[in-house]
Amino acid sequence: MRLLIEKSELLRALGHVTSVVERRTTIPILSNVMLSADMNGLEVKGTDLEREVTESAPAEVSEPGGTTVAAHILHDIVRKLPDGSKVELASEGEEQRLSLTARRSRFYLPMLAADDFPDLAAGEMPHAFQVPTLDLKRLIDKSRFAISTEETRYYLNGIYLHAAETDGQAMLRAVATDGHRLAQVEIPAPEGCEGMPGIIVPRKTVHEVHRLIEDTENPVEIALSDSKIQFVTGPVVITSKLIDGSFPDYNRVIPQGNDKTMTVAKELFATAVDRVSTVSTDRGRAIKLSLDNDHLTLAVYNPDGGSATEEIAIDYGAEALEIGFNARYLLDIAAQLESETACFRLADPGSPTIITDEGDPSALYVLMPMRV
Repeated sequence: MRLLIEKSELLRALGHVTSVVERRTTIPILSNVMLSADMNGLEVKGTDLEREVTESAPAEVSEPGGTTVAAHILHDIVRKLPDGSKVELASEGEEQRLSLTARRSRFYLPMLAADDFPDLAAGEMPHAFQVPTLDLKRLIDKSRFAISTEETRYYLNGIYLHAAETDGQAMLRAVATDGHRLAQVEIPAPEGCEGMPGIIVPRKTVHEVHRLIEDTENPVEIALSDSKIQFVTGPVVITSKLIDGSFPDYNRVIPQGNDKTMTVAKELFATAVDRVSTVSTDRGRAIKLSLDNDHLTLAVYNPDGGSATEEIAIDYGAEALEIGFNARYLLDIAAQLESETACFRLADPGSPTIITDEGDPSALYVLMPMRV
């Protein structure tokens, strides 16, 4: 293999790909990236056996071929090269090393055979559809904060993506929950997602996809099977295994009989919660909400850190109610709301509360109460 490539192109590809490569692994080849060159350019691939990222980059290829070298060392070398450099990569098969030359710099890196590199993208993915980048970003942004990090409940360690129906319209819905809060957000179903299985996309993959689509406006091609999912945008391909488990019936968690409605200015509410929770304990973060006619009193009582109260105006016409929540969870949900007004639908101090965005009916949040 021999090729010439711009430093910026190589660095961009390595930056995306090395993000999934573990620095410490018991399988040596998993510390490497695979470099494959043909007349179309250079393809760079990295994997941790759960996720695989592939990116192509333009290059002048004089000798096609492929090899693997240490991912993070190669990335660090290229990052430190002078801007504007042209990088020559050449594999020297007899000596089992890759030479990297840029201006007056020359490096030699040991190689491992490309034939031994795993291929996560192999196999058919029968369901395929296209999602606008902003829609996919919205699905992820408004649900990923509720993903569980508790490894024993592994089936909650991701976003549940599935086809659903709302008011007779087909939707693509994302749901995440950690048992204390639930986030549900949906978009109109893209053509081709009908009949797709309900799948759980792992937390690490969700964050990787979100990072990837931050800087692109290209629509995202999604293909999936019962065990894998693939995201393609521009020159980047992310392939991931899915969580092998059954997501719980989340509809049973969403209360149907909450008859008390409170509407409040989102910013006013969030800043009040943030101020009052300053004296709460880091472990509990409990805050009491006392609703009575047109005002809401937020209170925190901490035997060690003091106490705090604040009163704000609300729109509430039901009987007086006191209910406790985790302040951090309230702030996380408030951060997802886009309009100026938040709507709380409550039942009693021991039942879950529904929080919605007045200007966005496609997103819904459920929050379990705390004893205060």
